[in-house]
Amino acid sequence: MSNRVKISIRSLVEYVFQSGSIDQRFRTSQAMTEGTKAHQKIQQTYEEVDLKEVPLNIELEWNRILYEIEGRCDGILMNAEQVTIDEIKSTSHDLSMISESSYPVHWAQAKFYAYIYAKQQGIKELTVQLTYFNINNEDKKQFVQRCQIGELEEFVYDVIAKYAPYAELRLKHQQNRNASIEKLSFPFEQFRKGQRKLAGAVFKTISDKQNLFAMAPTGIGKTISTTFPAIKTFQTNGIEKVFYLTAKTITRQTAEEAFQLMKGNGLCLHSVTITAKEKACLKEKTLCQKDYCEFANGYYDRLNGGILDILQNEESLDRQIIEKYARKHMLCPFEFSLDLSYAADVVICDYNYIFDPRISLKRLFEDQKKETVLLVDEAHNLVDRAKEMFSAEILKSSFLALKKAYEGKNMILSQTAKEINNQFLLLKKLAKENDSVIFEKVSEDFLVSLEQFRKEAEHELLHQAGTTTDEQLLETYFLTYNFLRIQKLYDERFITFIEMEKNEVKLKMFCLDPSNHLKQMTKGYRSKIYFSATLTPIDYYQNLLGASEEDYLIGIPSPFDRDQVAFHIEPLSTRFKDRERTKSQIVKILAELVKNQQGNFLIFFPSYQYMMSVYELFMDEDIVVEVLLQGQGMSEQEREDFLLAFQPNKTETLVGFAVLGGIFSEGVDLKGDRLNGVVIVGVGLPQIGLERDLIKDYFNKVGKKGYDYSYVYPGINKVLQAGGRLIRSEEDEGTIILIDDRFLENKYQRLLPKEWTEGRKLHPLPH
Repeated sequence: MSNRVKISIRSLVEYVFQSGSIDQRFRTSQAMTEGTKAHQKIQQTYEEVDLKEVPLNIELEWNRILYEIEGRCDGILMNAEQVTIDEIKSTSHDLSMISESSYPVHWAQAKFYAYIYAKQQGIKELTVQLTYFNINNEDKKQFVQRCQIGELEEFVYDVIAKYAPYAELRLKHQQNRNASIEKLSFPFEQFRKGQRKLAGAVFKTISDKQNLFAMAPTGIGKTISTTFPAIKTFQTNGIEKVFYLTAKTITRQTAEEAFQLMKGNGLCLHSVTITAKEKACLKEKTLCQKDYCEFANGYYDRLNGGILDILQNEESLDRQIIEKYARKHMLCPFEFSLDLSYAADVVICDYNYIFDPRISLKRLFEDQKKETVLLVDEAHNLVDRAKEMFSAEILKSSFLALKKAYEGKNMILSQTAKEINNQFLLLKKLAKENDSVIFEKVSEDFLVSLEQFRKEAEHELLHQAGTTTDEQLLETYFLTYNFLRIQKLYDERFITFIEMEKNEVKLKMFCLDPSNHLKQMTKGYRSKIYFSATLTPIDYYQNLLGASEEDYLIGIPSPFDRDQVAFHIEPLSTRFKDRERTKSQIVKILAELVKNQQGNFLIFFPSYQYMMSVYELFMDEDIVVEVLLQGQGMSEQEREDFLLAFQPNKTETLVGFAVLGGIFSEGVDLKGDRLNGVVIVGVGLPQIGLERDLIKDYFNKVGKKGYDYSYVYPGINKVLQAGGRLIRSEEDEGTIILIDDRFLENKYQRLLPKEWTEGRKLHPLPH
């Protein structure tokens, strides 16, 4: 039968029986991680003849569709008088709050297991048992129902009937999708130079079930060169989902445009864009509580109707479309986008939905991962983002505040907060003000205190559920929980330190090398495609992103004529100690440039303060130009207005002052005469500090070039990204000026693109 649907029992019953509201006052995070331990404790009480973790599967036909249904039963108890199917659920809630009718979805899951086992074993009657286990006090509560095979069969087919409209919709869509992919051609008349090679490498990588590191120049059209071949593998290689992962909103928009282009060329495909909760929220405050937000209240009662409606009528599920249907069905748009992501063919979202252990989409089962491709855009950004994801910190002030706040209300919680505050005081004695102390790891005593606080805070928050939640306690609970979770990942790639500032003490577990953990977070996915214009040097990025020896590697040379770039290095020192002395010379260089060349220019500086000091001096010059300045904390509208000012064929020269590594130095596409020149002041070195020095020391210790790994390579990446704003197409021309004498050193010369260094030479500018 061609119409086949493969689904897990859990997914099936959750779709049919989900109900209620989103209420994020507090939902215990520990229950999921403690679930396995709870199962094991219950299973240890089984008799020797009893079975545990039993895989069960069955094929059932309904309305000309064959459903392949599978799951894993927690326990099958082989009592001489009767067989009992045991479904174990762990919780932090007081078991007295749970009744037999509290969770229909749990009964549904257990009854599916019971039906499959009874059907396969020829049993006419058996017992279904729900076992609830409290992970805090190890209390146990059980509910039992005696079931006939006939009533179980009726129940099972009733569930399938309720799921069928969604299954039929998805099947029809998949058939239309695959037919459209077979006919889909590249959405341009011809490939740009280098595009076909990149697209071919992506297609082969996915077909071979491998991973790829691809370095392709800015302006080549990397987005369409990776998305198009990935979509073609749906039809030929059994791929069912693509995640397009980005670090910035602007690159998500580029991905949306690429898929829209293919849809305009006949592609039938559901793509969903996940927008950050704060941006997607329809309320004044992002407060996910049913008594505050009407979109959260009863969310799950309306969800299935909303999903069917939007999938029947839309293909590009972007922020605006999701908001439209969220309002129509009274659904939280952020949660709606997450639920749609499991149904979509393509998900466009931030890195953290896959890589961050705190946020990742956890309902993507292992068998689905085998059919899923990850396209990691601007992969150079993932290195520092991953270090943040796998690091964790806590503050002394949080625990001192909670100690005082709960002194008359919850003495146990107050005492545990006091104990942690005392531990911080001991650490404080080891360090002087504004100083730091480095440890190999956190002491066992401290971890025991934190775990005790987590349990007491969780108990208090559960008690507050349904009332006003203490935000300070909630925030500190999650920081502590994350700290303890990261501690379980702790190995030689981490270091711990305390930093002091006035009366505040910060304890941080810092991830120096995220490669191993990135590997773990992406384990099981069919293929991972890491691509960027600036994976230079490539071995640095391969090392830190967790590459294997089997991974493929491709470098696409620039397709653009080297005469398109007029290039010059101005050997002035921009080191911190020399900036005051040389900034007047930099102003003269900029003045000479804009006097001799009309057009639009971007000037990048390594820091906001440095930019401001040169800007103020530049404004004192008698130059007739329009000047724009990147502000701190610019709104989306202010950013758009800044870029819209860069229009072609302007009668007046425009100069934009911006920060290297900031919002305008990558992901910005100013084609043609919208940008005529880029000046980059400095080599982009990150600010010297404790964390950068710890990275340097670690990589020195493991035999790498520590200073380069910590400072030089991250810095040059900012330079290459900023310079890459200039040439975006075959018609673009312009000037790149690098101001710093270090650019003449061999170390930096080797890292600069040949299309720059071998371009037209710009005559030295007077200063």
